Amino acid sequence: MIINFRQISSSEAPVEFHQTLDVGHVVQGRKDITGISLMQVDLQAEPAGGGVVRVTGRLSTELDMSCSRCLKPLKHHVDLQFEEAFKQSGEDSVELDEGEEDLVLVSGERLDLTPYLEEALLLDLPFSAVCKDTCKGLCPSCGTDLNERQCDCNTERIDPRLAALGDFFKK
Repeated sequence: MIINFRQISSSEAPVEFHQTLDVGHVVQGRKDITGISLMQVDLQAEPAGGGVVRVTGRLSTELDMSCSRCLKPLKHHVDLQFEEAFKQSGEDSVELDEGEEDLVLVSGERLDLTPYLEEALLLDLPFSAVCKDTCKGLCPSCGTDLNERQCDCNTERIDPRLAALGDFFKK
């Protein structure tokens, strides 16, 4: 998804972009994500003065994931706001003025937004997805799904350093 600084700065209305991106390679290393749909991108780019272009819009996609507690499949919908400001600079080492720390410096006339969109998606992904907040998960001993039934395993955890004291009190 390429934007042209000259085109945006000369237009009177915001330039709109509506595309779908394949972002499957972004989540390729995650074991809990089994699939991802194409990401729908709806953006507007408009000049903000001083060679700055502000890009805003929405990103949405759907993930096929596994619950981190019980391993059941679930769908996670990602719908996030995207907002970034880019400043065109012809020099490699330009210092930003005070108040411009949130700008991204770009050399050249054209800018590929794809890495910035992929980064926004990665930052919005859940660290560990759960099928429901009350999910009990799996028994660590026998693997029974505790949401469906209880098992007879001893779930009492004893600190191994104090385990010898347990025998002291038995009669």
